Amino acid sequence: MASHNDFGKIAEDMATDYLQKNGYKILVRNFRFQKAEIDIIAEKDNLIIITEVKARSTDAFILPQEAVTKTKIRSIVSAANHYLEEFKRENEVRFDIISVLPDEKRNLCIEHIPDAFQAFDAN
Repeated sequence: MASHNDFGKIAEDMATDYLQKNGYKILVRNFRFQKAEIDIIAEKDNLIIITEVKARSTDAFILPQEAVTKTKIRSIVSAANHYLEEFKRENEVRFDIISVLPDEKRNLCIEHIPDAFQAFDAN
């Protein structure tokens, strides 16, 4: 496995731990539908939280959350709709982004962006 894949797995593990410590119930990790993948599906306060985890070794060129393009949003929304139908969930849905970046001391830091985008942002 390439080192960037290892870093992505570490970032997803960190994001999962962060969410759990903040009262989220993790329902599914790495949910796949067709070519789409949702990193984390969680539940809190009767909301289904669809979370995209973005990790970068530097923010010199682009912030992790800026890498969530309209195409990526469409993919996430499609997978989220499939999840809701497959598991017969009628909860309201929120789309979050968790970015993971190293600080100046190379410690990995999490930024949680609740309600980062809406399903209609995919259009």
